[in-house]
Order: sequence, then structure tokens, then C-alpha cells
Amino acid sequence: MNSNNPLIGRDIVSISDLTKEEIRAVLDQALRFEQQLKDAHAIPLLNGRILATVFYEPSTRTRLSFESAMHRLGGSVISVAEARTSSSAAKGESIYDSGKMLESYADVIVQRHPAVGSARALADAASVPVINAGDGTGEHPTQALLDLYTIEREKGTLDKLTVAMMGDLKHGRTVHSLAKALAHWKTKLILCAPRALAMPSDLIAELRHQGLIVIETENMGAALAQADVVYVTRIQQERFETVEEYMRYKGIYVITEQALRAAKPGIVIMHPLPRVDEISTDVDGLPNAAYFRQARYGVFVRMALLAMVLGAV
Repeated sequence: MNSNNPLIGRDIVSISDLTKEEIRAVLDQALRFEQQLKDAHAIPLLNGRILATVFYEPSTRTRLSFESAMHRLGGSVISVAEARTSSSAAKGESIYDSGKMLESYADVIVQRHPAVGSARALADAASVPVINAGDGTGEHPTQALLDLYTIEREKGTLDKLTVAMMGDLKHGRTVHSLAKALAHWKTKLILCAPRALAMPSDLIAELRHQGLIVIETENMGAALAQADVVYVTRIQQERFETVEEYMRYKGIYVITEQALRAAKPGIVIMHPLPRVDEISTDVDGLPNAAYFRQARYGVFVRMALLAMVLGAV
């Protein structure tokens, strides 16, 4: 075990659980893995170790990137893709009992669940490290880490940037976690959302208390003109009670190639994906469209997390 690894045996439930130095260690390890994989298909640090992925909500990128990361490290994966209907949860099994069971089968557990606080409950039950892959509208800490990695790879720094977050900022767990992570750097945040989908006021107050400059606007053009990075999120139909309410906001902000002509030069366009209609396909070919690279970077970051919590680096 490396005494310089601060995450051995740790749960990754909230981005707030990590200090700036611990985040820095993850990003640095991810870069080392990215560089090593230029010359190799795998880095066999986790031979004989098992990852359990348990997803109670749909996922493509998060689940597959974790599983890809584990395979790249030489480990194995056991998985429940539709845990809500295809696992014992459908029979009423509690998160606590699920954790006690899974610790017998795997060395590390990655869970996505619709209930805020579910990752903490699993971590309290299981004796092996638990990584939160999204708990309802709460947090998505590993997405925040790969977003930081993307910003640094694309802009060369995390310091003194203006980051615009756009779309559904009320329900978007990715922006909640990323905003908390950016509080470690001298970041200016522009929050662009309709009033009904604004970022929670208590989170904004927390960010300002930590020293971030936070500006709220409903004007997409104004946000694009000032931002070094724009982080676009979809309007999440599954978070609305009715289709009519969802349709009221669907398509309210759409990033197009034409809209970007008035944006700050060099602006980086990010999106946690999947997109619906909030980024036009005519943006995909632009050199500053980073969202597919962002998905690729997620493998390196999740490799770093798995290797670190399991004490392999």
C-alpha cells in the first residue's frame, strides 16, 4: 500500500467528503493511467478483485465506464443492471441487508439509487468501500471528479475560470456535485436556468459562503458570452410529476453552432450525457465540443478511484 494514497478503504459518497488535496490525488492518478494506456490495453493492478455494480436507475456511461475501468485494471465485475425489478429489492430487501450481502461477494460496490441518502445507508452497512454513482437528485461525486478532470485537460487549469451551468439545476445531481467541487478553486459560477429549475437556494448560499462568486440568470446568451466552460444539462423528464410540466421547459435552452458564434472565444462545451435536444448535432464537430471526450475521461478517473480505494496504488 502507498502511504501517499489517502483513499485506501474509503467510501466515496459525497464530493464534500474529499479535500482539495484528495481530489488532486485522484486527478493526478487518472492522468497517469491515461498516459499508461497509450501503450497498453490493461494495467493489471486489481487481479483477483471484484467490483459489484448495482443500479436501481438506468445508466449507460456511468455503469459501463466503471466496468470498463475495472476490466482495464485486471479485475472482475458482477452486476445487477435493473436492480429495482431484477434483484431482491423487488421482494422488499432493505439497503442495509443488500450491503451486508454484497460485502460477501465483492471487494468494492458501486450503487445508483433513486433515493437521496441511499449511498450513505449502503456505506454504513457494508464493510467494503462503497462508491456513489448517483442518489436521486442528491449527488454524483464521481461525475464531478471526471468533470474536473475534463476541465483541466481542456483548459489546462482549474483556477480562475468562469463556469456556466445551464439547464435543470434543481434536479441535476451532476451540477450539485460539480459546484461543490469547484469551491476548492477560484471559480466564478454562472447559473443559467428558468426560475422553477434554479439551483437550490441553500446550495447557492453554501457556495457563496465558501467564497465562490455566483451569478444567476435566465439569459443563455449572456452566460455564453462570459464563460470559459459551459456545462449543459438536459431537462430531466423523469424528475417531473407530469408530462405537461416537462414539456413547459423542454428545449428552453439549445446550444447551436450559431449560438456559439457570440460565445467567449475558446469556450469548452461539456455535458454529462445523455443529451436530448439541448446541444445541436452541428456542434459535435467543433474542436471545443468536449462531451464525448468527457465520457472517455471518465474511465481514467474511475480507474483511479477503484485502484485507490482498494489500495493498489
